[in-house]
Amino acid sequence: MKRRAQLLRTAVVGGVSLAMTVALAACGKSGDSAEGGSGTIRVLVYGDAANKVEKQLVDTFNKTSEVKAVLETVPGADYQSKLQTIISGKQAPDIFFNWGGGSIKPYVDAGLLMPLDDFIAKDSGLKLNFLPSVFDTAVVDGKPYGVPMRGTQPVLLFSNKKVLADAGVAAPRTWDELLAAVKTLKGKGITPIALGGGDKWPTQMWFQYVYDRVAGPELFQKALEGDKSAWESADSKKALGMLRELVDAGAFGTNYDSVKFTDGGSPALLATGKAAFELMGSWEYSTLQEAYPDFVKKDLGYGTFPTVEGGKGDPNNIAGNANNFYSVLKSTKHPEAVAEFLKLMYSDQFVEAQLGIGNLPTTTNTAKFLDKSANPDYSKYQYGLVKKALSFQLSWDQAYPPAASTTIHQAVQQFFNGQIDADGFIASMQSLPAS
Repeated sequence: MKRRAQLLRTAVVGGVSLAMTVALAACGKSGDSAEGGSGTIRVLVYGDAANKVEKQLVDTFNKTSEVKAVLETVPGADYQSKLQTIISGKQAPDIFFNWGGGSIKPYVDAGLLMPLDDFIAKDSGLKLNFLPSVFDTAVVDGKPYGVPMRGTQPVLLFSNKKVLADAGVAAPRTWDELLAAVKTLKGKGITPIALGGGDKWPTQMWFQYVYDRVAGPELFQKALEGDKSAWESADSKKALGMLRELVDAGAFGTNYDSVKFTDGGSPALLATGKAAFELMGSWEYSTLQEAYPDFVKKDLGYGTFPTVEGGKGDPNNIAGNANNFYSVLKSTKHPEAVAEFLKLMYSDQFVEAQLGIGNLPTTTNTAKFLDKSANPDYSKYQYGLVKKALSFQLSWDQAYPPAASTTIHQAVQQFFNGQIDADGFIASMQSLPAS
C-alpha cells in the first residue's frame, strides 16, 4: 500500500461534471434549505439501490441537527475515479463511502483523513457496537479511519431456480458439477452464467474464489505482502487452468464484455431467464428486489461457491467485501456533527432499514432483527456464512490500493478474453506493489 499522493489531484479537473444526485432534507422555517442555517456536512456515497437507506438516515439526522447533512451519490461505475478527483479539492466531502483496507491507505498517507480515536474516546459505541473483525478492516497503521455502514457483502452464486428446474440442473456443489451444469445449459441454448465483464470487477470475483478453493487464502496474502513468487506457484497455475477451462466451455457466452452489472445488464439476464447463474456480491438481492421483485419472491436462488476436490481452501471460506465504511476528511468544519451522524450507523433504525433491502449490517445488535429483514431466510443464510467462515477474503481490488485496480482489472479481463495466457496474467500480477 505504498502508492500515495500521485493518486490525489489537488483540484477538480476543469470542465468535469460530477452529475451527482443531491438529497436535501428541508427543516426550520419555511423556505430554509440544508444549505443555510448553521452549515452543512456533505456525505458522498456510491450510487445504487441502497441509497434509499442513506437518504432515510440523512432525513433522520436533519430533523434534530442544526448542521444539516447533504447526501451526494456518484454512479457506481464512476465512484472510484470521481473520488480520487475531488477528495482534495473544493468539492471534497466531509464523509465518504469506501471499502476500508487498501482503498483508503493512499488518502491516509497523504494526510487527508481524520483518525477517529477522539470520536471513539467520546463514544466507545463507534467501535464496540461493531464486530471487531469488520471494524478492523478500516484500521490503518494502528489507527481507525472508518465506521462500518451498509452491511457485510459476501459474494454468492445466485441462480434462477426456474431455469435450473426446466433444464434439469441442480445448484452445483462442486467444480465438476458446475462444469456439467454449464454443458447442459449451453446445450439448451441458455447462457450458463451471466457476467458483467464490461465492469471488469465481476470477472475478478471468479479469480478470488477459484484461487481460494485451490490454494487457500495464504497464496493471496503472501502476494499482497510482496511475495511475487506466489503468483507463479503450482497452485496459481492450477487455478488459472481451471478458469481457462470454464471460459472455453462457453460458461459466460461470447459477449460478456459488452454487458455490465452497473447498468443492470447482468442482473437482467438472470432475472429474465436468459442466464442461469451469476456470481455477485450480496447486494445482488437489493438490486433485483428493486428491479424484479416478482423474480426475487418466486425464483431467486443463492448458495456458496463450489468446492474443489483436493483444494486447500476450506469450503466455508468466503470472498467479497467485509463491509463498507464511512471515513472523515480532516478538512471538515463540523467534526461534532460528523460524529453525531456516524452514531446512526449502529442505531436500531439503521439495522432494520438495511435488513429491509437485503443488506446484512455487522453491528452487535443485528441478530435480534433478522426476522424483520426483507427476506429472513436470506439474511440468516448470510449471517451464518459470515459467522462460520474461517477466512473472509477482501476483494483483490480493495485489498490493494486504488492505483493497482487498473492492472488487476485489465489482467483478469484479458485472461478471460484470451488476450494473455497464464504467463501473461502472472506477469501482470507480479508487477503490483506490496501493500
